[in-house]
Amino acid sequence: MSTLSRQKGQAIPPNTTPVTWPSFGTTMSEEDRIIVLAMDGSEYSEYAFQWYLNNMRRPVDHIVIVHCPEYHNIAYAQAPVMSDVSLITQMIHEEEGRAREMVDTFGQKLKDNGLRGKVRSIGGKPGEVICKVADEEKACMIITGTRGLGKVRRTFVGSISDYVLHHSHVPVIVCRHKDHHKHHGSHSGQ
Repeated sequence: MSTLSRQKGQAIPPNTTPVTWPSFGTTMSEEDRIIVLAMDGSEYSEYAFQWYLNNMRRPVDHIVIVHCPEYHNIAYAQAPVMSDVSLITQMIHEEEGRAREMVDTFGQKLKDNGLRGKVRSIGGKPGEVICKVADEEKACMIITGTRGLGKVRRTFVGSISDYVLHHSHVPVIVCRHKDHHKHHGSHSGQ
């Protein structure tokens, strides 16, 4: 099944290779919970994964890990780089390789923890992709980490967790790392 998507207006290079991880234990019953877990390989998404294992995990869960490769780095490369087709092609192949490695890592994480589920790696704007996958998979909830951006940076850069909170059709759990306040100050004023 191809899960790498290309949508109008998104900075996804042509001829990208779909990246998936096989599903484990995919027999579903009516009691099963489908949970979307947004992961990018950061310590924040790892914390969200561990939080799920420690606080939410049930034997009936079917986990869908969503990963969004960062093809936007290629799209925003400087003009001299963009004129070298071989360099652009190399950058695309490198990002595809990183995406495959992440998918393998996340798939192994499911397997190592005895979880039923799959990994979907889809290019696009992460917040939009996470919400779309939750709808497609008929998820009952989304779990994500947060980088804890300050108010100014969040205003200019945007926050994936904020986007998901405001656009999801299912409940969203945003896992803020327990040490977040030590590094970024108190929650008030951010």
